[in-house]
Amino acid sequence: MSNIFEVKGFFYESNGHKLRKYLDIKRVCVEMNEPDLMVVMMNPGSSYPLDGIDNNFIPSEAEPDNTQQQIMRVMDAVVFNYARILNLSDLRTPVSRELYRFLRSEESRVVEHSIFSPSRQADLAQLFVNGIPVIFGWGVNQALIPLAKQAIEALCISNPIGILKPNTKYSYYHPLPRNYAKQIEWVEHVTSQISRTHISG
Repeated sequence: MSNIFEVKGFFYESNGHKLRKYLDIKRVCVEMNEPDLMVVMMNPGSSYPLDGIDNNFIPSEAEPDNTQQQIMRVMDAVVFNYARILNLSDLRTPVSRELYRFLRSEESRVVEHSIFSPSRQADLAQLFVNGIPVIFGWGVNQALIPLAKQAIEALCISNPIGILKPNTKYSYYHPLPRNYAKQIEWVEHVTSQISRTHISG
């Protein structure tokens, strides 16, 4: 998939933490100024800037991770050209427990790590594109519920794409479950949702 799409992210640092504000996945050789798909996930995982600059002032080419490959599969299936990924938290770590530990720490209150917090409304307004399909896929860990609630209330999306865990309001299954069959299922489910509600309609 990475030969079909190019990936760029805005990487920065704050209080000694490595973060990423957003990630753009764009089909190679397609000229578009705005995304046709928005995605909200948990946090930047193992994706990193290829230029090695962790605190940049411009977007850098990035190495995609397996979760982003899942988004590319959806994009390819529904012929979308440009997706933008925002995260509940900008903290870069491939280890989920490190994120949960950070969220419980005092440090998380010092670092403005969530684009959905009231203090970063300008960032969100600049980067979020309204009126296009939005995938929610941050996972179902209880530690994420406060951030997920904040994101859902900030965005006010009436029909988000994704798989909501039964009997929950804020827990959308992650695009990359450990089980490979479930990974295929996630792509198929999300693809059919987009096709049914946004393409045919």
